[in-house]
Amino acid sequence: MTTKKPSREEAEAAVCTLLKWAGDDPTRDGLIDTPARVVRAYEEYFSGYNDDPEKILGKSFDETEGYDEIVVLKDIYFASHCEHHIAPILGKVHVAYLPRSRVVGISKLARLVETFGRRLQIQEKMTAQIANALNDVLDPKGVAVVIEAAHECMTTRGIDKPGVSMVTSTMLGAFREDPSTRREFLSIIGNPSNGT
Repeated sequence: MTTKKPSREEAEAAVCTLLKWAGDDPTRDGLIDTPARVVRAYEEYFSGYNDDPEKILGKSFDETEGYDEIVVLKDIYFASHCEHHIAPILGKVHVAYLPRSRVVGISKLARLVETFGRRLQIQEKMTAQIANALNDVLDPKGVAVVIEAAHECMTTRGIDKPGVSMVTSTMLGAFREDPSTRREFLSIIGNPSNGT
């Protein structure tokens, strides 16, 4: 189901409505430009809807001189928003794959994280999306993705528990089937599942 995208004016009017609902006056000096600023911020926060993961990973290299060890890009910072409260999710992603015959530029791995991060998300889904996109496009022997993140929907509202982070992982192929490959990856990233 596809819905028609509202105009910029409609989006700004919606922000005005929320400001009024919160109890403030959107026509006062400090808020007069806020609706336009919020809409511009949303364009940035949710720019991942405009990106195609397949195109991002489409340019790969097969001149690897027989390289067949794990490729890891760790500590990729991301900022996303939870789809339940539109509150920030802030954290880092660790991505690994075991090439079969092709490798991809490392900036593409970071861009893939950015693409899925800049959408309304839940962390579990984002973890699987990154892993599945890598697996589908590169056809590696295995893929591993671990995300560690703080959810402001939990740390600044609701149960209000700052300092808590959530860890999710998706392991495919060799990382799921071979315990030594999985251990090697977890050792490289500092084994977040053991709190180290």
